[in-house]
Amino acid sequence: MSAYVEPMIGRYVHVDIGGEMHRIYFEENGAGIPLVCLHTAGSDARQWRHLLADAEFAKHFRIIAFDMPWHGKSNPPASWTGEEYQLTTARYTETIRAFCKALKLDKPVVMGCSIGGRIVLNLAIDHAAEFRALIGLEAADFQAPWYDTTWLNRPDVHGGEVCAALVSGLIAPQGPQAARTETLWGYKQGGPGVFKGDLYFYRVDGDLRGRVENIDTDVCPLFLLTGEYDFSCTPEDTKRTAAAIRGAHVTIMEQLGHFPMSENPEQFRRYIEPVLAQIVASAKATG
Repeated sequence: MSAYVEPMIGRYVHVDIGGEMHRIYFEENGAGIPLVCLHTAGSDARQWRHLLADAEFAKHFRIIAFDMPWHGKSNPPASWTGEEYQLTTARYTETIRAFCKALKLDKPVVMGCSIGGRIVLNLAIDHAAEFRALIGLEAADFQAPWYDTTWLNRPDVHGGEVCAALVSGLIAPQGPQAARTETLWGYKQGGPGVFKGDLYFYRVDGDLRGRVENIDTDVCPLFLLTGEYDFSCTPEDTKRTAAAIRGAHVTIMEQLGHFPMSENPEQFRRYIEPVLAQIVASAKATG
């Protein structure tokens, strides 16, 4: 095997969120329609590395994946003094919009998974006109909690290993072992209490029941794709949510679980390629 350099480039952007500057790490590749990718709870943008390196997608999209504050290479803000981290709907929405504004992205596509899929729905409710299209992976308006979050930030347990153990069953069995291991490795490296703080949004603050009916897909197309093996956001959860949204596109992905872009990138590509192709075709048709 010969050495090679992957095409994505990593940089930092300083973004005003809530009146304070945050140093946010992001990676990008390609040119064309901006495609902003949101990672899952407790992890970071490394989940998107296969999509970032996809030469065919990069011909039509400027693919961008960033680490939320407290995640990956994005540190907490300078003013943080150790208080418990909790992600809220308002803060999450503001972070995404501020990031897009800082990079001067014109009508970007936003694709998020898990908590990223949930916040995509909120973007569709409140800010649809700012985006070209929205893609929710493993997305629904609400899921009943099936886990005990008190284990996720305790001094007497290894937080990262507990987080990885919690989500390990959400990966479909058909995924390559190396990809499965890599997906869980990201969870093992998460900061103390970060996964728990993200789940505050997912379990409590981000309940969108009764609001998704306000989504207008004529303003911004909405695509929802969920893995058949996901028992956190089940296919039934996604279908229930989509039934309340006129014009939403729904796909149930075979042989995939809760982390499609990282647990089995080749299988995920089979499903996301036609979605991205439709966005490109629409962009060409409208000039």
